[in-house]
Amino acid sequence: MTQAVQRPGDLGVVDALVDFELVRQRSRSLVAPLEVEDFGVQPMADASPPKWHLAHTTWFFETFLLQPFLPGYQLLDERYTYLFNSYYNGVGAQFPRARRGHLSRPTVAEVMAYRDHVDAAMVTLLETAADDEVLRRLVLGTHHEEQHQELLITDLKYAFGHNPLRPVYGNAPVPLAAPPAGALTYSALPGGLVEIGREPLAARERRLFSFDNETPRHRVWLEPYRLADRCVTNAEYLMFMADHGYDRPELWLADGWAWLQQPEAPCAPLYWFEQDGTWWSYTLGGAQPLDPEGPVCHVSGYEADAYARWAGARLPREAEWEAAVAQAGSEGVFLDDGRFHPGQGAAGHLAAMRGDLWEWTSSAYGPYPGYRPLAGALGEYNGKFMANQLVLRGGSCATPRAHLRDSYRNFFYPPDRWQYTGVRLAQDA
Repeated sequence: MTQAVQRPGDLGVVDALVDFELVRQRSRSLVAPLEVEDFGVQPMADASPPKWHLAHTTWFFETFLLQPFLPGYQLLDERYTYLFNSYYNGVGAQFPRARRGHLSRPTVAEVMAYRDHVDAAMVTLLETAADDEVLRRLVLGTHHEEQHQELLITDLKYAFGHNPLRPVYGNAPVPLAAPPAGALTYSALPGGLVEIGREPLAARERRLFSFDNETPRHRVWLEPYRLADRCVTNAEYLMFMADHGYDRPELWLADGWAWLQQPEAPCAPLYWFEQDGTWWSYTLGGAQPLDPEGPVCHVSGYEADAYARWAGARLPREAEWEAAVAQAGSEGVFLDDGRFHPGQGAAGHLAAMRGDLWEWTSSAYGPYPGYRPLAGALGEYNGKFMANQLVLRGGSCATPRAHLRDSYRNFFYPPDRWQYTGVRLAQDA
């Protein structure tokens, strides 16, 4: 592994470069089990092909670090500035998202050569011109790539899970059977005046980093509440289904009920299928009989809300979630564990609030009081998506462990189900 030259005043350059190279290498390791035919598959508009994720994360470093900060940097192919821009209108036009799977060229080999080209130039940049702004953007870029590592896994699962062969992803293990979940218990939280979020810092170190949508730190008043000690299990969700949960309009938000009236509307979580009277679920370790003790995953915000109402509870607000996570017990599974499935053994008081599953909240994704996006095109990273989405908290079995913070705000539209999403219930005290 390359080592940057440590110069006076450049505290953190070596660590930043090592971190960069580790993240870049992890992306390569995630695609190592794939066949070349897998790299271009796009099974729906929201899921991008693996090849595109590899190229787009490379484009990010090229666009926001190499072009503005490395004198004499030469683009490997100027057409990539259009092909692999995602949504940064301030940078220029983008190839349509829904058609990324049409890009048979550049080839996988050419995309890997693009990564090599940019990685070599990044080493040069960090050895010669790593000022504070370069390091801040580098940390942002590594977190951006980690987001795409999670998307790469979930997008690939969507592609494999909709393939009639239901292929296994490399050496992904068969999910372990979860231990008995036991009766659902709740922890009582006092509420009161709490602080959530992070102070905005122009961070040049990972440990200080946060996305702009996590800022600023601010106070929120909470009434006393109770939060479930674990997520809802498959067995509990099956009871909801058996009680005609998908057919009872009184359980559903109006938009959710309208969603259910569409052609091919769901009647079970994503990846569930019935075979000979038994429910099965597709996992990256292959199709498996549904584990009743495991946490239900791949449910939409609409399904999570309907289940909560059926259970006599509600979804937590994001401030309630963040106020409680400081008391959380055992962690769940992260991407680093290589299991690609939630729920292998987490139990106890407020268990697995970190890892396993992204947990739906009832909170609309919007700005915190005093929020300020980043300047320039990088300001498009989070702020412009603050409409019509719900906040999710906690990370998942596809999230790199070092990527997550207790203040981290993920966000998806209520119908979205292809991420590892689950349900933790809340109640008023």
